Amino acid sequence: MDAVKRWKAGWGYPTTMLCVYGFFSTVKPLVPFIYPYLTGPDKNLTVEQVTNEIYPVWTYSYLAVMVPVFLLTDWLRYKPVVVFQCINLFITWAMMLLVQEVAVFKAMQFFYGVKSACEVAYFSYIYSIVDLKYYRKATSYCRSVQLLGYTVGSVLGQLLVSFNLMSYNNILVLTLVLISIALVTSLFLPMPQRSMFFHRSQSDLPQTPEGGDMCAGDVSTEGPVRARGCSQVFLLLWRDFLQCYSTRALLYWSLWWVLATCGYNQAINYVQVLWAHIQPSRKVQVYNGGVEAVSNLFGAATAYGIGFIQVDWAQWGELFLGSISGLGAVALFIMTFTDNIWVCYAGYVAFKGLYMLLITFAMFQIATDLSMERYALIFGANNFGALVLQTIITSVVVDGRGLGLGIIPQFIIYGSYFSAIAVIFFLRGVYTIMRVRRSHRDSTAAEEPPSPTTCTPLQRSLQAQPRVHHCRGASKP
Repeated sequence: MDAVKRWKAGWGYPTTMLCVYGFFSTVKPLVPFIYPYLTGPDKNLTVEQVTNEIYPVWTYSYLAVMVPVFLLTDWLRYKPVVVFQCINLFITWAMMLLVQEVAVFKAMQFFYGVKSACEVAYFSYIYSIVDLKYYRKATSYCRSVQLLGYTVGSVLGQLLVSFNLMSYNNILVLTLVLISIALVTSLFLPMPQRSMFFHRSQSDLPQTPEGGDMCAGDVSTEGPVRARGCSQVFLLLWRDFLQCYSTRALLYWSLWWVLATCGYNQAINYVQVLWAHIQPSRKVQVYNGGVEAVSNLFGAATAYGIGFIQVDWAQWGELFLGSISGLGAVALFIMTFTDNIWVCYAGYVAFKGLYMLLITFAMFQIATDLSMERYALIFGANNFGALVLQTIITSVVVDGRGLGLGIIPQFIIYGSYFSAIAVIFFLRGVYTIMRVRRSHRDSTAAEEPPSPTTCTPLQRSLQAQPRVHHCRGASKP
């Protein structure tokens, strides 16, 4: 009994419960087949209704509620928002099962946008409930379990569809059962007594996971108190925001994050429409679930491999971002212009793996010298910037009230977009390398001893004496 009490009081119990929640909330076997489900006989929606009317609502609602949810997450101390996230997830899938009208499907996308905004509570929760020394280990477990959930859901969905074991409606019911398990699990999460901004004790001193400074040029938080007022929190957030983004390196990494995440989300959101365009799901067997599973595993492998690459990232990092972004653009163009679904699948796996590689790299570079408070702030700000840009692209390119482009023109734009990112960071990388090498040459030249052909005053005085030639290269008398 004592061992159980110690386990519940330590970091093991909340981490385990959060991992169980993360797994069952991400095992959604219908996700790879949502587009065939919505446009098939079950719902009978048209391509234009799904692409140009329903899907854009998620982007708009996500943007609208992201900032309020971020602040409420900290004020309510995470657990209520985790529970609320799962409730919205259940409502989303229940509406998908029960409704038929386009207007109600738009409302469903709003609930899904709220659910997406609440995801900040999932990882923030663990930082408020466990000791600092367990942060990285707990984060690793939670991320791995989420990836496992996505993979298991994709494989399960593919098996159920390929072997005709369940209809799409029955798979949706199974998804609701799994979400219900996640909802029950969330109720048993322990309630944190502190948070990053609103609820802090005097002993909560900002530190990095390695125990270092919060970030370069840090500004003190000036006396944390038990419960901060809203004005104090906003002032603290604003000062931290300006201070951290004043670091040029962090600013460039964040710029790539914003640009690339925007383009990645757009491509991922509409890729099933592209697959259906190349190979309509009503005519042949689709393998969306298998492809999603492979892409998740490949993405995990590339993200894991970045830790074993020993490179001077300060010098070569931006060139690396530009070059790999260029490969991502090539993958998008291959997906767009091929008539072979398997080539399109392969391009998608490559594109997703390359993005996971780069985003892991960028996260690591940004988080190296940040405290957990600023970790959450900067990462949230970057995602918000990406969402703002994504909203602009969606309203202009996708939304029926804008250009309402078809899927092929959309992906041409996405490929061109990543090409522009690649050019920007490739050129910036070349400039950085040239600057570093020039600085190295200048410092080396400053440290070199005088040239042997150059005479010092003492050598010249000695040289003036008969038959003594201390300065090499001096003319003989």
